[in-house]
Amino acid sequence: MPYTHLSFDLDGTLVDTAAEIAEAVNGTLAEFGVAPRPVEEITMLIGGGAHELMRRLIERIQGERQPGSAPLPIDDVLARLDDHYEQTAGTTGLPYADCIDSLRRLRVAGLRLVCLTNKEERFARRVLQQTRLDGYFELLIGGDTLPQKKPHAAVIHHVLQKLGGRAEQFAHIGDSRTDVETARNASVAAWAVPYGYNAGEPIAAAQPDVLFANLADVVRHVIAANAAPP
Repeated sequence: MPYTHLSFDLDGTLVDTAAEIAEAVNGTLAEFGVAPRPVEEITMLIGGGAHELMRRLIERIQGERQPGSAPLPIDDVLARLDDHYEQTAGTTGLPYADCIDSLRRLRVAGLRLVCLTNKEERFARRVLQQTRLDGYFELLIGGDTLPQKKPHAAVIHHVLQKLGGRAEQFAHIGDSRTDVETARNASVAAWAVPYGYNAGEPIAAAQPDVLFANLADVVRHVIAANAAPP
């Protein structure tokens, strides 16, 4: 049965955004008198959206402080993070080497493409626009678009309801255990790439249905599957 719909994670799957996220995070922390954190540490927290990343980082920072230290004002920190990330989103993030050509070939082949990310929708839209990827996707679902976010099955179910299609002709591609669980929860194909951000864990440990070396291999797989006789 041919594939008709593919959804893609954004950060670490289509675009390398770690540096611009870290810039926004450290710019925010500086306003509250907190020393910058290593890019590598921040990268390990990518996956749940900017707000979730900052909440987890603040919890870690509070745990490192002296007992009795005043807690960081989380609402104020998140508000300032929004301002900083508005400035950095899409400024230094670069699509991975085969990203643009792969999306183009999939669209030419008739696939309906969706960007499915836990990044807040306005930031995801900015990244897609600035990297000129927005034109390849019929739909963008961010972490705050719906009441649920990845790995909840409702996210992919919403896409199927919005665009039509059948679960057995749908695959989700990502770089993290969250992406594999998202696909599994929605009973669609769980595909993964080995680069990107997965909290330091090899993505193979999440046991995706197929682990591709890169997005070009995804294209080859889909085109071959769709050309096979029924």
